Amino acid sequence: MKTLFHYNWQIRDEWLQVFESIPLIELLRDRKAGLGSFLKTLFHIIDAEYSWIRAIQNESDIIFQFEDYKDLHSMRNLSNKLRIEINKFINSWSNEMEYETVNPSWMDKTFYKGEVLRHILVHEIHHIGQLSIWSKEIGIEVVSSNFIGRELMEKK
Repeated sequence: MKTLFHYNWQIRDEWLQVFESIPLIELLRDRKAGLGSFLKTLFHIIDAEYSWIRAIQNESDIIFQFEDYKDLHSMRNLSNKLRIEINKFINSWSNEMEYETVNPSWMDKTFYKGEVLRHILVHEIHHIGQLSIWSKEIGIEVVSSNFIGRELMEKK
């Protein structure tokens, strides 16, 4: 699963780079689908990933406000900052944790840690698809979602 987190982060970083050539007003424009805009979608991906990781660690959720991250620089900084903590957790993951339970503070349900990790991974992939659709609509470069060729499986 570590490899898929690294894949998601690589794709996210590539989107952030592509968006550098797009006017901020375009990144904030309401798209009438999904979460509404390019930046709101990226913010949601980052925020949800971190919230779920904190839930798995039985730590309280930290609420971030989109209004504080309405530009690429602050969005990139948030992503990089939270990634450090998330990376520490995924590097400590063991198969014994797979069926331990998670009770997220924002839901009245219980899940297995393994299913939550998989949810985090596919959640980002799902929303990245929306970014691709919107990008095509406005004629900007679409980040390749290919896993192959990213050298994520190279032997150390």
